[in-house]
Amino acid sequence: MHFGAIARVPGDPILGLMEAYARDTNPDRFDLGVGVFKDAQGLTPVPRAVKLAEQRLLDGQTSKSYVGGHGDAAFGQLIAQLVLGDDAPLLAARRAGATQTPGGTGALRLAAEFIRQCLPGRGIWLSDPTWPIHETLFASAGLKVSHYPYVGADNRLNVTGMLAALESVPTGDVVLLHACCHNPTGFDLSQQDWQAVLEVVKRRELLPLIDFAYQGFGDGLEQDAWAVRLFAQALPELLVTSSCSKNFGLYRERTGALLVCADSAEKLQDVRSQLASIARNLWSTPPDHGAAVVATILGDPALKRLWADEVDAMRQRIAMLRVGLVEALQPHGLSERFAHIAAQRGMFSYTGLSPQQVTQLREKHSVYMVGTGRANIAGADAARLQVLAAAIADVCR
Repeated sequence: MHFGAIARVPGDPILGLMEAYARDTNPDRFDLGVGVFKDAQGLTPVPRAVKLAEQRLLDGQTSKSYVGGHGDAAFGQLIAQLVLGDDAPLLAARRAGATQTPGGTGALRLAAEFIRQCLPGRGIWLSDPTWPIHETLFASAGLKVSHYPYVGADNRLNVTGMLAALESVPTGDVVLLHACCHNPTGFDLSQQDWQAVLEVVKRRELLPLIDFAYQGFGDGLEQDAWAVRLFAQALPELLVTSSCSKNFGLYRERTGALLVCADSAEKLQDVRSQLASIARNLWSTPPDHGAAVVATILGDPALKRLWADEVDAMRQRIAMLRVGLVEALQPHGLSERFAHIAAQRGMFSYTGLSPQQVTQLREKHSVYMVGTGRANIAGADAARLQVLAAAIADVCR
């Protein structure tokens, strides 16, 4: 027997929530667990701009041959412009480039392997808390994972603790930062906070890896890129992971990119050669369809305007749900306690609910969210916010 000693690994808790939600027959159930955007009908829609781009590709595509090791060249150029800005000096100087990856997760894994192979001995520092996959992904790549404070037990952003911890990070280590819409907390740094973090990064000679998974879901496509562009202008070297899952609705198409900013065009080519070699041993070449859709949209002014409007509508819906939930909690005397939900950004909120309260919400009211109290606000139903507020009030008594 070859497989006799292999043990069963517990399933992913969020995917487990999906299965439990699907089995629940309560018509008033809420799915606040899985990190996907939902519209007023409770569906995760395909943006109209994506549909139009796909039709154009269907009519005009002449080959299904492999794309290169860095993926679709047009996608790489256009996603770099979306992240860094059309007129970014880095792009004009050929000091920045994008490697296409299978989703933002693939970009993170490529970055992890690059750090392990090309920057040996460097550890990586993650916010506490962070997206759970950050923890396992970098550990699986063999990197030493450490943490800096971000949101404390009082469910408040702890910038002072974060800066103090970063001051003690060994020179040369990598620090992972969330560009906007922090996952899982929803608490974002202010521009002043970002300036302070940048000063520590420069002083300690740290390498920032900025995870940019939610461009457009915080304050806008351009506004959300502010911190990334600040760091790109101020530092000679930077890594950025970009995801097209949320803002393009391309979840299952696995479309993302790892952007590298280097101190010279020649050094960028050295780094890109390493990335292509590493990617060859991970997935050989990336999938084409999602990247071709993104390149079609970003390369066509009319489609890009339509897509930007659709991103605005998604962001506005999430903001409306945040404010609406806090207002719905007011008759229960809980609007002040949960006021932070309206101030947070993106799909996720660290609600402040305890694991016991989360369990009660699920068992008594069919409200499904992660055990830490992280809720996907985009999964709420605007017409039933009073029902959700009543359920929260019940478990908070």
